[in-house]
Amino acid sequence: MNRSIQHNHETGLVPGAQDFGINLLLLLPGRVSSHHTQRAYYRWIDRYLVDMAGLRPTTSGDERLSRMASLPIQPLQRSMSAPQLRAWLGMLVEEGHGKQGVQQARAAIVTLTSLLAESEWLDEYTAATMRNVRIPNAPDGQRQGRWLSPSQIRTLMNAARAIATSRNQELRNHVVVTMLCTMALRRDELASAKWGDLSLQNDRPVMRVRGKGRKLAIIDLPKPVLRALDSWRVAVTPNALHPPAESPLVRRLWKGGRVSRNGLTPDGIWLVINEASTFAGLGHVAPHDLRRSVAGALQEAGVPIDKISQLLRHSNVAVTERYLSKLPQRNEGAVIMSDVLGLDDDAW
Repeated sequence: MNRSIQHNHETGLVPGAQDFGINLLLLLPGRVSSHHTQRAYYRWIDRYLVDMAGLRPTTSGDERLSRMASLPIQPLQRSMSAPQLRAWLGMLVEEGHGKQGVQQARAAIVTLTSLLAESEWLDEYTAATMRNVRIPNAPDGQRQGRWLSPSQIRTLMNAARAIATSRNQELRNHVVVTMLCTMALRRDELASAKWGDLSLQNDRPVMRVRGKGRKLAIIDLPKPVLRALDSWRVAVTPNALHPPAESPLVRRLWKGGRVSRNGLTPDGIWLVINEASTFAGLGHVAPHDLRRSVAGALQEAGVPIDKISQLLRHSNVAVTERYLSKLPQRNEGAVIMSDVLGLDDDAW
């Protein structure tokens, strides 16, 4: 059997015009079951290929998936070595990536080298030396990110509607920001939500959420979310009472505002929040910053930590305590001291 055909059928490798390509979309799910982790690995691998193999440009959304479906073998082989991986991880640390992010970046590349070795496109010695690379010293945890105040959250929500160029886009954006800003959803969770996930339980409107590690949780729907969903439902299926149960809850839109059958991707949700935050003058705000902001606002409002933990869908309260501890806590001693000294006095 021809080598290219053999790899096409057995190992996920596909022949390109000038080179073979490895189909990571086919191979990675066998190693990593979480869709959230798969998406993160695709992002890090894309970044590695740009930084170390010279592929241009960085990709996102469908373009990234297209690249992952046919990763060129020769650039991969040239960029796979322990010194190159060690240098790249050091670069990430210099950029300010936290320990958790750098560990995930290393895991993505090590997994890729293992898949290449299994397919006999990389020698086992190189794969083993890359597995032995350890991350350089990096700050613990994730990037600090943003913690928005309730007034900033409301400003962002208004901006998400203001940037819309059609009525349907306004309705869709309103659903996205209202659910993120009240239910503390991850963008992957919102992107994977179906209309059939909405139901009544004990006369309470709730939504089933598919979380990390395929964990399922039930979250009560607040009235503002219900109102937003009711308006959006009419736009999605103007000639029917309910959209099909397995259809995406939030959708892409065609030019002119026509609603697509395809769901809005996690990257699409990121773009909505990014464009709204830019329009609102808030600087860069990521969807996960809204989850962080919900947790912080509830903590400052005196909500018991067990309720916050339940909303965030953490495995236990200790995880939530660590999560909240990473938020910038109030440290007002200097402000109090300036008042003691009377430095705010106009006479000073």
